[in-house]
Amino acid sequence: MRASDGVRLWASRSGSGGAPLVLCHGGPGLWDTLGDVAALLADRATVVRWDQRGCGRSQRCEGPWTSARFVADLDAVRAHFGFARTALLGHSWGAQLALSYALAHPERVSALVYVSGTGIGPDADWYPDFAANFLARLGDPPERLARWRELPPGDRERAVLQWSIEFQDREHALEHAERMADPWLGINTECNKALNAERERAWGTPELYDACRALDLPVLIVDGAHDIRPRPAVDSLERALPDVRRVTLPEAGHLPWAEDPEGFREAVLTALGGPGGTAAVSDSRKSD
Repeated sequence: MRASDGVRLWASRSGSGGAPLVLCHGGPGLWDTLGDVAALLADRATVVRWDQRGCGRSQRCEGPWTSARFVADLDAVRAHFGFARTALLGHSWGAQLALSYALAHPERVSALVYVSGTGIGPDADWYPDFAANFLARLGDPPERLARWRELPPGDRERAVLQWSIEFQDREHALEHAERMADPWLGINTECNKALNAERERAWGTPELYDACRALDLPVLIVDGAHDIRPRPAVDSLERALPDVRRVTLPEAGHLPWAEDPEGFREAVLTALGGPGGTAAVSDSRKSD
């Protein structure tokens, strides 16, 4: 399919013909790694996955690498599949993208599932603790950190070592990370740097807090309790939203569907209008 400026985007639809759900992968600069999420939900939803511009199977291009451009691309994906309204599920950076889209086009979103994001506060709220946790986990054992430092940015082996720390189950962490890297489609480091720099400038503003307070949509926040990004950072978003539920999966890390697929599915189906779940460790709903 094509974005509004003509850039070709890879997208894939699967599922049973149920309510529409569009998935937004993490990164920025990566490709869709949410095939397992789509498979978990395919019996209850029409699921669309896509590779963000300049990444994965989408057309290599020169950007622009801005949230506004990526929101426009997501809207083109929605329109291409003929969805007047859709639920959105975003993971990590994709959670930020899905939230940005919901703030820009709330009338086109039925529900938002915000998975493993970092909230709406400034990077100072979470990044120093994340950096310390990153080095501690990657440095166990020390030779793994040494090897990671030897490899250039964008290298596959380096990425697998780095991604392995995202899992609480250390015995199977490298196996999970290898699965993420297969197929290996290359990291768009320019995209990554530009969008992370934009978040540092734009996130944590009074305007963003006010926009979230006015968001008239049901939102589910899903966390893994062992994510190395400090989970209290997401409190900023939870406090701001008027209609929010939060589920924390106690044995999961940054990719909670990989380590607790049943708990993750139950939580998401509840957000999409399915049967009630019991997976929550913390479960809060606010209304005004």
